[in-house]
Amino acid sequence: MHELSIATAIVEQAEEIARADGADGVSSVTVRVGELAGVVPDALDFAFEVAREGTALAGARLVVEQVAAQAYCAPCAEEFAVGMPPFFWCPRCDRPSQELRSGRELEITDVVPVPSPAPH
Repeated sequence: MHELSIATAIVEQAEEIARADGADGVSSVTVRVGELAGVVPDALDFAFEVAREGTALAGARLVVEQVAAQAYCAPCAEEFAVGMPPFFWCPRCDRPSQELRSGRELEITDVVPVPSPAPH
């Protein structure tokens, strides 16, 4: 399950971001995961729960934004969904696409720090 190594990397990067911003903890991490990234969102969520234990993300929630795979057809000048399994033929002109525009993403897009306690 390579999702555990991905989740561990997410936790480590989110901790670095939080420390750089002066936060003691993280309440949520948002990641964009492309349809063709080879990551199973449910497995990533489970792995994240394991990887976050004992870290500044111990109570953090993982938000996964799924990104559909889109290819571009130059002759038609249009984007189209590739689907799963991926099919890179333009549905309009029936030619193969040479350009994948989205679907391979695997990136952290937001790290929300734990709110600091109000001073007394």
